[in-house]
Amino acid sequence: MKRHDGRDFNELRKINITKDYLKYADGSCLVELGNTKVICTATVDKGVPLFLRNSGTGWVTSEYGMLPRSTQTRIPREKHSGRTAEIQRLIGRSLRSIVDLRYLGERTIYIDCDVIQADGGTRVSSIIGGFCALSDCLHGLLKKGTISQICITDFLAAISVGIWKGKYILDLDYSEDSEAEVDMNIVMKASGEFIELQGTGERGSFSKDDLNSMLDLAKAGLEKILDIERKLFKGVLPAGIFK
Repeated sequence: MKRHDGRDFNELRKINITKDYLKYADGSCLVELGNTKVICTATVDKGVPLFLRNSGTGWVTSEYGMLPRSTQTRIPREKHSGRTAEIQRLIGRSLRSIVDLRYLGERTIYIDCDVIQADGGTRVSSIIGGFCALSDCLHGLLKKGTISQICITDFLAAISVGIWKGKYILDLDYSEDSEAEVDMNIVMKASGEFIELQGTGERGSFSKDDLNSMLDLAKAGLEKILDIERKLFKGVLPAGIFK
């Protein structure tokens, strides 16, 4: 089955990650997933949330937003909608799952994900870009002697999958997402362990067999993204996480 853009059911959109995209950030990248484009930056700040004070442990958190003309029609500049809060929590949880926070000291790393063009998959693009910006940031902290080691424990990737016109498809763009019977976002470590499974029956329900088929399809796509990350950070991230 060919899709409207010519892709096969199991084919990712073209993905490109540009490291060191912004001059002043402690880590940054531009993620392009098809026509979706997200700028991700990392900022290091002294101090941690109240519940971590005097623990010697650091924190990683995220903020997410969409520019008014990132979509086909202008959207109001975001304040703090429920959707935005949910996506920010998702990105933060995902990134903390692959960081040993004890090695940060009492510092907070803010990951800011700004969608400059949206065509579906903005949250998964933000997780991919957030991982890259965080990795870049930690490498910089190590070079400065601020931390003793890069405390990333595994690679991290995310992708969408769904049921569209009765078929399982990988990496939905906006037109497919808006018509899908089922839409899922999958976040996974390189080890194969899942961080998050967000699945919704938009126009019906789905079975356990459907779920397993979508997970298998997602994992195949995630492996391709993980390979891109491995090439980007070869010689930068700890050798032990390259598998």
